[in-house]
Amino acid sequence: MSVLVFCLLVFVGSFAAGCLGALTGLGGGVVLVPLLTLALGVHIKYAIGASLISVIATSSGAAAAYIKEGYTNVRIGMLLESATTAGAVAGALIAAKVSDGALAVTFGVVLLVSSYLSGRRQSEERPASTKPDPLARGLGLDSTYPSPDGPQPYTVHNVGGGFTLMGVAGVLSGMLGIGSGALKVLAMDQLMRIPFKVSTTTSNFMIGVTAAASAGVYLNRGYIDPGLVMPVMLGVLSGSIVGARVLLGARTRALRLLFSAVVLFLALQMIYKGLTGAP
Repeated sequence: MSVLVFCLLVFVGSFAAGCLGALTGLGGGVVLVPLLTLALGVHIKYAIGASLISVIATSSGAAAAYIKEGYTNVRIGMLLESATTAGAVAGALIAAKVSDGALAVTFGVVLLVSSYLSGRRQSEERPASTKPDPLARGLGLDSTYPSPDGPQPYTVHNVGGGFTLMGVAGVLSGMLGIGSGALKVLAMDQLMRIPFKVSTTTSNFMIGVTAAASAGVYLNRGYIDPGLVMPVMLGVLSGSIVGARVLLGARTRALRLLFSAVVLFLALQMIYKGLTGAP
């Protein structure tokens, strides 16, 4: 296979991953890493390194837009980012020490969880609670988000539990080259009881910083290949833009179920590869 053909295939696959990631809210890295390793034969650590760079690129533009619109809670994002960043560095250091098979199996398990989270219905917006977490009140985390009826207030709960789960999300991000958006949204939506729109936009704000922290470790260890990163970044970025536009008129539930089925298949393939050492 020539270099040009390989780069073209990487771009097309990355475009599809970015589009699916935007449509489901789970990020392109969930599909990108198994696609590069299973379909194109890229070493898993180089695939993770390329995925981390693409996550930084795709999250930055969207994060700025969401902040401007008033959805992102920057104060919560900065607080929780300290946990995810520390976890991401730890995860990247762990990934450098463990075997490729162990990474593949771990990724497969994370894909199984992502498949479940993608396939189920998202929680509905909850009314604002009158019982805020004392820690959230002390840190000034309660805020509002825009709605057709004007700014809607919300209160934040279980800051400690959310902070702990963010550390786990950071470890997974650093190890596997994914944004761990599903786990971050789950922590904010279910544990901290933050409105879903605020959870997803704040998660997007955090993803790029988390990926940047672990990408430095991969760069230092030589797992960032510019020849691979460039078509991946261009493909994921353009795919995420198209996916965001398609999402406006698409049947999101059907897309989530399709994505869930694809991710389930990739999960089983990654676990099989990790356990058997199959090429």
